[in-house]
Amino acid sequence: MLIVMKIALVHELLTMRGGAERVLRILAAMFPDAPIFALLYDEKKLGDWFPRERVRTSTIHPLFGSYNHHLYLRSFPRAVEAWDFSEFDLVISTSSAFAHGIITNGKPKHLSIINSPARYLWDRTHDVIREASHGPLGFLKKRYLQRIFHTLRIWDCEAADRPDTLLAASKTVQRRIELYWRRTSDVVTPPIDDFWLQERKPINEHMQRPDYFLIVSSLVRYKRIDLAIEACNKLGKYLKVVGEGSDMQRLKKLSGPTIEFYGWRQGDELADLYASAIGTIFPGDEDFGLVPLESMACGTPVIAYRSGGALETIVEGKTGEFFGDPTVEALQEVLVKFDSTKYSRDACREQARKFSQEKFKQELSQKITEVMGGRVL
Repeated sequence: MLIVMKIALVHELLTMRGGAERVLRILAAMFPDAPIFALLYDEKKLGDWFPRERVRTSTIHPLFGSYNHHLYLRSFPRAVEAWDFSEFDLVISTSSAFAHGIITNGKPKHLSIINSPARYLWDRTHDVIREASHGPLGFLKKRYLQRIFHTLRIWDCEAADRPDTLLAASKTVQRRIELYWRRTSDVVTPPIDDFWLQERKPINEHMQRPDYFLIVSSLVRYKRIDLAIEACNKLGKYLKVVGEGSDMQRLKKLSGPTIEFYGWRQGDELADLYASAIGTIFPGDEDFGLVPLESMACGTPVIAYRSGGALETIVEGKTGEFFGDPTVEALQEVLVKFDSTKYSRDACREQARKFSQEKFKQELSQKITEVMGGRVL
């Protein structure tokens, strides 16, 4: 008799479309019967990716309709610990802060895909507190965050021992897991959607006007979109910004006449924007980053900050270039010298194919078999 394994998926915040949500979408397709547990869920933004009937939310209710996760930091640890997974054989969590802290007590098994240990608790904590300390209530916000971050760091280290297996999204994340949690992990890099690896017809010539650089990103401060905007302002370079987020209004105020904001785009429309750009700018310090892979899959090279996951996906001089300091001046220097004609579209596409869904599924299935003691899906 065939026994079907019962699987649950856990993700912290279903409130915006980002790289972590794209990976969860692939997991959801791999395991179509698995419910998705989430701390917060914005159906208006993600209902088409993760329908309401499939999502099991926590007891946290959005305050005043706000999905700003900073409002709920104290509540998140208790919320993930309250979920009961006793009916399942395996839980797969995708964690950027809290999902790895669910309690399973060995039944079911828990495999946690770590996007990163919470960066605002560890390597970015001083930057976050410094930013929050501005304004009339800055002193109070600073004191509050110092206390809550200290408490959460203790919980985070304890909770990191709970999963049976940790999978790091990149070598960069693997190093953080060892540094902050003192645990070993295996690297299984996120895949890009098969959509990006399809053969595409040549872009019409009218799409090439004028030569422009492209940003595809959530518009939040730590993504450093302002570096690209200010560099293109000063050089008079055209820049198209695709994405939405809390930093949009500030970024628009920084923008000159050569900067255009496109909001959220997807599918063929986004693919055309990638393929028609002379280069995609990736200015943040990211744990991995799917945008460079999507860009390369469309035949377009990438200009990235020399740090983090970009170092694991971009081949310097062949599929893109790096700038060494997170400054406008360093990015400007690369943009001035950048010549898109030196990069082969075929080389870019070939690099992107190394991060296919098929490869990801094979590696993940192997890890599931290992954690389940040889039991296969």
